[in-house]
Amino acid sequence: MIKNTHRNAGALAAFVIMFVAMGVWAQVQTPPAAWRGAGTTPCVGSDGGIYKCPPAAQTIAVRAGRLFDSKNGTMLTKQVIVLSGDRITDVGPEDQVKIPAGAQVIDLSRATVLPGLIDAHTHMFDTRKPNVTTEDAMLIAISNVQADLRAGFTAARDMSTHGNGYADIAIREAINQGRIDGPRYQVSTLGIVWGAKPANPAAPDNPLASTVVRSVEDARAAVDEQVKHGADWIKLFPTGAYSFTATGEVKYELTYPMPVLQALIDEAHRLGKKTGCHVYGGEGERNAILAGCDTIEHAFDLDQQQANMIVAKKLFYDPTLQRYTEPYMDDNDAKNTGGKYRMIPIFEKVVTMAANTKGMKIMVGSGVDGATFAHGTQALEFEMLVKHGGMSAARAIQSGTMVNAEALGWQDRIGSVEKGKYADLVAVSGDPLADISELQRVKFVMKGGKVIKNELAVQNSGS
Repeated sequence: MIKNTHRNAGALAAFVIMFVAMGVWAQVQTPPAAWRGAGTTPCVGSDGGIYKCPPAAQTIAVRAGRLFDSKNGTMLTKQVIVLSGDRITDVGPEDQVKIPAGAQVIDLSRATVLPGLIDAHTHMFDTRKPNVTTEDAMLIAISNVQADLRAGFTAARDMSTHGNGYADIAIREAINQGRIDGPRYQVSTLGIVWGAKPANPAAPDNPLASTVVRSVEDARAAVDEQVKHGADWIKLFPTGAYSFTATGEVKYELTYPMPVLQALIDEAHRLGKKTGCHVYGGEGERNAILAGCDTIEHAFDLDQQQANMIVAKKLFYDPTLQRYTEPYMDDNDAKNTGGKYRMIPIFEKVVTMAANTKGMKIMVGSGVDGATFAHGTQALEFEMLVKHGGMSAARAIQSGTMVNAEALGWQDRIGSVEKGKYADLVAVSGDPLADISELQRVKFVMKGGKVIKNELAVQNSGS
């Protein structure tokens, strides 16, 4: 059975437990009744520390020269978006939407406005190396979430902490409480891997790395443990590495036995959580689909039958195409096959097939990880899906907004510019339907009504 190892988890676990279990990033308390310190009365966190209170909600109107309608995949012109606080209160043609008196006006009439982008596969923590301290790891993660937000990704899903324990929960709560700027954020904490060998008391499993399971009982306990600590998702690894045979056939390593994989997914669903499955191919890929894993990640050898199964089961496919068509893939294949065989063309054909499968919900996930893919550059994934994955620009943007929002269960909050949703907006100078690479040059970012970046707009104090 999985045991609670946090007592001996080391410095990072202690750091995270201090910030999460003790509620340092918990809800804001009311200002002190009789403030005797410097300046105006501040707000107080549950840790007792003071900080400047957020500004009062204000009314803002955004004039959009072009506005991408992510629900219909069309471009509208001469639109006005009105927001109060962190929510959109009205949107429509400029001759039909009245700008409230006294509203701050942000002029994006020469730009294209889109709903905030969503990256469905990130790793905010770089892979933990022995010389990296706890403090270094946290600072790197904070830098990464801020880089992603400034690049226009106002929401993200983190798909394991790369050996940094439950630290993503502390980052999520810091963002939620406004302590740091970052995307709206769902996390999968440690991830869960298969242990083919029995546990070795002389060399215990690393409690900060992915939880190792060796039975159905282990599987359920691991899911329970991660959910108890605050995981939004359970990250699973049904396949390991791939290799080419001498004749060019691709072989994929199978990890969990099917009963263990099914137990992992069923337990997550029982607890109201979703699962994301890292699969390259083979039996593990098929098992993940059959077992009902909510998002199928990568899937190098997806075939039409499996694609149809994904659609029938109402699952999502997250190819992370850019991440697995980078030059290092060819380097590895050349080294292992003497230059005879390549995975990249195989994978590109798979994504094109998936894009042409009726009803397939393709996500935009970069796999950005601080190793082969730098944070803040993940809009490259949109270009890859258009130029090498067979998708139209409009559909790719829909995938990175509406489809991702649905996969995250946030379709009522984000993913489109609509009344009642969060005021998460980005803007680019050109037309991304004509040139999808425009998304790599985001000039304006707003999250929840707060302007994070503005290299475009002329701002006026009133209408």
